Amino acid sequence: MHQAIVIGSNGGIGAACVQQLKSTQHQVWTLSRSNQASDHHRVFRDDEVSIHRVAKNLVNSIDDKPVRHLIIATGVLHTETIKPEKRLEDLCSASTQAVFAANTWLPLAWLQALLPLLQKQADCRVSVLSARVGSIGDNRLGGWYSYRASKAALNMMLQTAAIELARRAKGVKLIAFHPGTTDTRLSEPFQANVPEHKLFSPSFVAGRLLEVAQQQRLDGTLSFVDWNGQTVDW
Repeated sequence: MHQAIVIGSNGGIGAACVQQLKSTQHQVWTLSRSNQASDHHRVFRDDEVSIHRVAKNLVNSIDDKPVRHLIIATGVLHTETIKPEKRLEDLCSASTQAVFAANTWLPLAWLQALLPLLQKQADCRVSVLSARVGSIGDNRLGGWYSYRASKAALNMMLQTAAIELARRAKGVKLIAFHPGTTDTRLSEPFQANVPEHKLFSPSFVAGRLLEVAQQQRLDGTLSFVDWNGQTVDW
């Protein structure tokens, strides 16, 4: 049986990915900050010691079984204390650092910690949730300074990682995936002006993520693609 790993399995898209993968006969390993009653679930904190400890345990548990999908479905746009900036006056160092830690550092910390596992793979898709608003070329509206910049930085980090993995983990394909506006907690405060046909369910997005990921070739590059399989401008 193929293995799959979903990091951020308690979020809307992450949880939907878990269900989609289970329905296609994958053994799914879930990772989140919350406890779940499952032998295949691991709890982590957002620090390097915790991430590396959990990753080591996961590598030992999976052993040499093939991993078909690694999905990193973590990220933050807003919290009780953080709001997307509309103007320069809204910028705050602490908020920006928190957004970068969640959206840029955390996915790469997991890639670093799981490198020993990735190096064993012959046909593995690593899908990381990015966003079209992180595209510099596509930015026509402004606003959301920290979120946009954190996703642009994530894309650069993933591009750099793809170059390295082309040498060190040839059986891995990196994908920066734009899910579109999905009906989750992340987008909930901003859904009022989204046309109904452009507000996607987590189940739909999860299905598209897995299908688009499988369409990508093992070519040693990073693909920045949307839910429809179309390339997104950097």
